[in-house]
Amino acid sequence: MKAVTTGRIHSWDLSTGVDGPGTRFVLFVSGCSLRCLYCANPDTWHMRDGRETTVDEVMAEIEKYRAFITTAGGGVTITGGEPLLQPAFTGEVLRRCREAGLRTALDTSGFLGARATDELLADTDLVLLDIKAFDVGTYRKLTGGRLAPTLNFATRLNRIGVPMWIRYVLVPGWTGDPSAIDALAGFVAGLEAVERVDVLPFHKLGASKYEALGIPFPLKDTPTPELELVERVRDQFRGQGLKVY
Repeated sequence: MKAVTTGRIHSWDLSTGVDGPGTRFVLFVSGCSLRCLYCANPDTWHMRDGRETTVDEVMAEIEKYRAFITTAGGGVTITGGEPLLQPAFTGEVLRRCREAGLRTALDTSGFLGARATDELLADTDLVLLDIKAFDVGTYRKLTGGRLAPTLNFATRLNRIGVPMWIRYVLVPGWTGDPSAIDALAGFVAGLEAVERVDVLPFHKLGASKYEALGIPFPLKDTPTPELELVERVRDQFRGQGLKVY
């Protein structure tokens, strides 16, 4: 008898234009190795807090919305948390979606990119790669992790031709340094598989979750970026010939 693949998920939702092209069925898995200071979903940090489910149950839920998401030119996006913390479960969902004729996307920090098998990536139509910072020291302070695994993963995706959207969260006082952004833009411009860059202004929409969990929000006193700063950073990416949205 074939083993049943299970995973732990937080929730699912439908979104348009944010988590990949078209209208997406977005699956939030539980568990993350990083602790980004600006994280908007602290309720997804621990796998133990998620609900155990099977791939069959996930696919049954997705099937309810097949007509809606396909008509709208969308597909299925797996996010989190960090999907590559559960590579077997994530890979099986991606494979089943592809077999069902659904377009797939993987939203990841790339920190655990080494866990993504070639088979998993072959079933991934698009990777939404979150590059948190480009300065090694800043990355460590901001996330608790190392930058190198993400850059190695980006290089691997480019080598095998998996399309990427780069996501960069702009946090005043943390990720707005012009020289670091120029260096990141230069790195990204060298990746032919990158289709676009999304500069995402820092927000505090997850602050209430921290309060509910009894956890202090590290950036509660950090302001959201002004439009002038956002446009300056976007222009730095555009200056390298990159498409910015």
